[in-house]
Amino acid sequence: MPTTERLVNLLATFCILSWRIFWLTMLNRATQESKASIAFTALEIKILQRLAPDRQSESSRSSKLQTCLIQLACLGGYLNRAKDPPPGNMVIWRGMSRLTDIELGYLMATENVGN
Repeated sequence: MPTTERLVNLLATFCILSWRIFWLTMLNRATQESKASIAFTALEIKILQRLAPDRQSESSRSSKLQTCLIQLACLGGYLNRAKDPPPGNMVIWRGMSRLTDIELGYLMATENVGN
């Protein structure tokens, strides 16, 4: 495959990823009571609840979108202090990158690898 075609494919992939990160950032700022399932898969929600439990609510099984987005931002380094502004694109991107790596590791570990 020529180099220009590979570069076009890479740019298309980056466009999709950057759109999702920007969309998640704006969802966090615009919605309050939506379900997390509109932006995350069931496995992503499960991983977020295990890795970055919600400190504000007693039940960490909450599947609200805003809770999951804050948990995602915490994976990216967001401290979630009282006076902190809402997380930005960079923090969401770092969190999404870590979540994807963890999800791939989980999927590989649950499969029978090497047979």
